[in-house]
Amino acid sequence: MSAREALVDLAKDLAFALVVVGIVAAVAYGFAGTWPVAVAVESGSMEPNIHKGDIVFIKSPERMGIVPHEDAILTNYSQFDGYGDVIVYMPNGNADTTPIIHRAMEWVDDGETMPNDGKAPHEGYITKGDHNIGYDQPGLSSPVKPEWVIGVAYYRIGLIGNIRLLFKL
Repeated sequence: MSAREALVDLAKDLAFALVVVGIVAAVAYGFAGTWPVAVAVESGSMEPNIHKGDIVFIKSPERMGIVPHEDAILTNYSQFDGYGDVIVYMPNGNADTTPIIHRAMEWVDDGETMPNDGKAPHEGYITKGDHNIGYDQPGLSSPVKPEWVIGVAYYRIGLIGNIRLLFKL
């Protein structure tokens, strides 16, 4: 086989691999309704239910809905060994920051009192890591707006996320 033939074969193999990856990504997006379809957990704030280094699969809030902790207690609904849904969101809506994965604790309307005793500047979710003592608000200046939510967690695989975290820049 000549060098030219080898390069042509390599190009065909790379093109095939790209097509397969594209199809897998399209099917995953079609199923989840959001991108990314999975996130690597970067901290221990959700211990003992979700661990640093886990991969968590998410779906769009439109497909899953979000049940806050306070409502889940009433219906005995739990996810990841706790009442209520775990959401992945952009802190203060900033897409340039690392998303946070925490439990939706309650919904507040515009003007309602938040856990920090401040008035909510808009409606949204009050959130908290399962391992954390306090709520994310007051650290976040406001409740999590629905449009800041990237996805709702529904499944996790332990430790595989450590591979992704190795390549985090």
